[in-house]
Amino acid sequence: MVMAIETVAATTPELSLADTDINWDRLDKTRFHVIGAILFTVQSALIHPTAVVKTRMQVAGSGLSQMTGLSVFRRILRTDGIPGIFRGFGTSAVGSLPGRVLALTSLEVSKDMTLKYTEDMNMAEATRVGLANGVAGMVSNLVSCLYFVPLDVICQRLMVQGLPGTTPCSGPFDVVRKVREAEGFRGMYRGFGLTAITQTPASALWWGAYGAAQHIIWRSLGYRDDSEKKPSHVEMITVQATAGMTAGACSSIITTPIDTVKTRLQVIDDYGVGRPSVMKTAKSLLKEDGWRGFYRGFGPRFLNMSLYGTTMIVTYELIKRLSVKEA
Repeated sequence: MVMAIETVAATTPELSLADTDINWDRLDKTRFHVIGAILFTVQSALIHPTAVVKTRMQVAGSGLSQMTGLSVFRRILRTDGIPGIFRGFGTSAVGSLPGRVLALTSLEVSKDMTLKYTEDMNMAEATRVGLANGVAGMVSNLVSCLYFVPLDVICQRLMVQGLPGTTPCSGPFDVVRKVREAEGFRGMYRGFGLTAITQTPASALWWGAYGAAQHIIWRSLGYRDDSEKKPSHVEMITVQATAGMTAGACSSIITTPIDTVKTRLQVIDDYGVGRPSVMKTAKSLLKEDGWRGFYRGFGPRFLNMSLYGTTMIVTYELIKRLSVKEA
């Protein structure tokens, strides 16, 4: 990635602040998706261990919910070694490729359409860009939920193998087979409604927070859209990373309770009579730990979302710069 950044710095002319956001019509679509697949897979590998730790802390009866994230991480390493902290990564990495194409395309197309639709409206440019980012995040999340919820069900069940209340599975295809045998096709969409209803506004919030944070940081550094002063590539990466980290941290605080309920809903099978539901899962959490139970795994999730926000947006903006059509 360092070499890629150096390549961008060496081959791309300096951009004015108003031109740092590269829109869909300026991208080479094939290059965009190929480079995106490679770099996002690397980025996912870097933060996958935090997702494993978070997921295991959220599962009832695991004995890990009262431990710190670092203690859980050490325990997994001690009992399962390196493969333990990368459980489910292969399925996630390969399975995410088509979904990522779907998510990135819907994100960029909807943002471009919103920017064009609001072009003649009487509003500040920062507001217009923030609105477009928020709409794009919301649309992209709705579209990608259809693909990623079943993948989440598979990956999270692989992450929690061996814990009480979970069904033993030998691999991703075995997960699919057992879920469909027990609940039919709808079992693959456990938590879909909760995910779509809650994560869609959260996605809009993330992209809105990112846009707002980036706008505030640029202004505080003395940059303006009409200024002759141009940011260096290092400055651009630093500002975008900081804005991404801020957005990820804010999002984790708001969405952790929902994520805890969703995770348990997707992996636990022994809630007694009937199919697991949001209400059964929430009541079980309240009974076990009170309201603090909804923040199980908050530390790893906070770290995961902050790291994800930082690495994702830096990777994403880098991909876009590497994918600009040649003049």
